[in-house]
Amino acid sequence: MALVLDGKALAAETEQQLLQRVEAIKAKSGGRTPILATILVGADPASATYVKMKGNACKRVGMGSMKVEMGDDTTTEQLLAKIEELNNNEDVHGILLQHPVPAQIDERACFDAIALEKDVDGVTCLGFGRMSMGEEAYGCATPKGIMRLLEHYKIELEGKHAVVVGRSPILGKPMAAMLLESNATVTICHSRTKNLADHIKQADIIVGAVGKPEFIKGAWIKEGAVVIDAGYHPGGVGDIELSAVIDKCAAYTPVPGGVGPMTINTLIFQSVDSGEKSIG
Repeated sequence: MALVLDGKALAAETEQQLLQRVEAIKAKSGGRTPILATILVGADPASATYVKMKGNACKRVGMGSMKVEMGDDTTTEQLLAKIEELNNNEDVHGILLQHPVPAQIDERACFDAIALEKDVDGVTCLGFGRMSMGEEAYGCATPKGIMRLLEHYKIELEGKHAVVVGRSPILGKPMAAMLLESNATVTICHSRTKNLADHIKQADIIVGAVGKPEFIKGAWIKEGAVVIDAGYHPGGVGDIELSAVIDKCAAYTPVPGGVGPMTINTLIFQSVDSGEKSIG
C-alpha cells in the first residue's frame, strides 16, 4: 500500500505545537502575540477566501491577524506606502500580500518591498536568493510546506532523482532549489519540455506544479516513485493523474488534503518563528 502523505493531519498536529509556542511568547512578553498582516487589493473572491482561511489559521494558534483591504483602483505607490508602514510597525511580524493584485500594480516591486524578516510567505527576490544560496531566509510557503511534509514522513531525498514539472517563481523554482539543498539530483521540466514523459519516467520523486488538471499521466510515473501533487483544480483533481498511480507509487499527496493545508500552515509556522525572534 502506498503511504499517504497527509498534509491535513500534519498541519493540525503542527497547530497544536504552534499554539503552545504562542502561549510561551505571550507569557514571556506580558501578553504580546505574533501578528500577521494580510493585504488584499481588489475584490477577487478566491483571494478573499484565501485571506479569510489564513486569518482563521492565525486564530487557531492564538496569533493575531491584521486585515488590510485596499480598493481595485489602488496604485503601486499607495501599496508600497502601505507595505512600508507595516515594515515599520513593530507589532507586525509577518506581511502577506495576496496574489494576484490588480493589473495596474507592479506586483514584483510590491513583493520586494516587504522587509526580509517579515517575508513569512517567502516571496521576495532577496529571500529567494538567500534560500537558494543556503543562507537563512523564510522559504516560499508551498515548496517549504512540501519539504516539511517529506521530512515528517522521512522520505529519503539524498541521491534521489527529483523531477519538478513547473518553473513558477513561487513554486517550481524554489522547489527545485530546496530539493537540491537536500542533496537530491534535480531536473526541472515545464510545458515546453520535449519528451516530457521520458523525463518523468526517471523520477524517484515527482512534483507536479504545472497548473494544468491531470497534465501528468499516471503511465509516465515509474513504480515506487514518491508523487507530490501541488495542483488543485475544480472537481478536486490536481496536476497529476493520481487515480492511475495510487496502486504503484511508494507515497503520494492526496488532492485535496495533501499540499494545500501545508501551504497555509507554513505561512503560520514562519509567522510564529518571526514573532519569537522579535518579541522573544
